[in-house]
Amino acid sequence: MRTAFDALGPFLESSMGPECREESTAAPGRRRFRAVFVSDVHLGTPGCQAAALLDFLKHHPSDHLYLVGDIVDGWQLRRRWFWPQAHNDVVQKLLRRARKGCRVVFVPGNHDEFARGFIGHSFGGIEVCEDAVHTTADGRSLWVTHGDHFDGVIQCAKWLAYLGDNLYEFTLKLNRHLNSLRRRMGLPYWSLSAYLKGKVKKALNYVMDFEEAVAAEARRRGHDGVVCGHIHRAEMREIGGTLYCNDGDWVESHTALVEHLDGRLELLTWHPALVPASRAQAATVS
Repeated sequence: MRTAFDALGPFLESSMGPECREESTAAPGRRRFRAVFVSDVHLGTPGCQAAALLDFLKHHPSDHLYLVGDIVDGWQLRRRWFWPQAHNDVVQKLLRRARKGCRVVFVPGNHDEFARGFIGHSFGGIEVCEDAVHTTADGRSLWVTHGDHFDGVIQCAKWLAYLGDNLYEFTLKLNRHLNSLRRRMGLPYWSLSAYLKGKVKKALNYVMDFEEAVAAEARRRGHDGVVCGHIHRAEMREIGGTLYCNDGDWVESHTALVEHLDGRLELLTWHPALVPASRAQAATVS
């Protein structure tokens, strides 16, 4: 059986391997940002939308790139090894970003908690940090953390978290079959798990409690806002005078938080197969 350290292997091996091929010409619609925040990629699982993430990164170069946890899914890799070429391409892309001068910061989450043993180290130019503080161009201080420490299930009943993870994987598998059928019928993508989350009152209460707890801790630490992940729900809003930003995930929603050169924050949803590369649905907060 593979160990937690083995799940980190692709990062280490890729840093010593050949560089991935970069496009010789700029991608249409390419825009430069001051910072990009992504989380919950879950490399190592069939549900990971690696191709969409690669396309997003190609069109959104930045000076800073924050990987806000659950980038590699060590939980799933320990149960069953799954690592297609597209997942290795994502790692190569991240390493190349770091080599080209982008500051890449990796804040491990609960699914890639094995990397917490390497906090303070750098692999291929990627810094591994327990959490981080990002200062926007307009002077706002943002605390960057995955957010699993605010999840009572993770902290108090880890076995229940593993059970929930298995149920979530089953839902994603069912969702893939369902959307395969919808594509053949000419219908757009539809998220079964997002629908179920929206219908279960306890799930909604959990999300609200999580958001308020993370925002309160950022406020207690003296920051203007927080950027987190963990719950796979992209959101950007004020909570008690503190800016709460959740950059979503790359399993279902294809979302990321970006900072423009003037400090303006924007939450993007990326659908490369559905819209022109120069356009993405966005919700903006000044």
